[in-house]
Amino acid sequence: QVQLVESGGGLVQTGGSLRLSCSVSGRTDSIYSMGWFRQVPGKERTVVAAINWNDNSTSVSDAAKGRFSISKNSADDTLYLQMGSLKPEDTAGYFCAATVTATPWVADGMHYWGKGTLVTVSS
Repeated sequence: QVQLVESGGGLVQTGGSLRLSCSVSGRTDSIYSMGWFRQVPGKERTVVAAINWNDNSTSVSDAAKGRFSISKNSADDTLYLQMGSLKPEDTAGYFCAATVTATPWVADGMHYWGKGTLVTVSS
């Protein structure tokens, strides 16, 4: 089992920055990749960014490219999402997720989830 706990959400003005953290515990040696999803009420959960847990290769969604970056600290098994140039449309619940196999980055393919942290961007 893998446990994920997000933190760092909050209220920020348009153009501001925020860093989300995801503390990872449990069978971290089983993780293949990790990432961040976001969801607004009434819409599906969509991927923002992902990172291969072993080789640190990353990918970022088109909506976040150039503004967000994903990274991890292997020393304490923490995943980060650095968000900049925030827009009101970035307002959402942000969720940390993990997979133990090489699966497509869709919500149904994730094996573990955190409970999420809310990001609100005011205009």
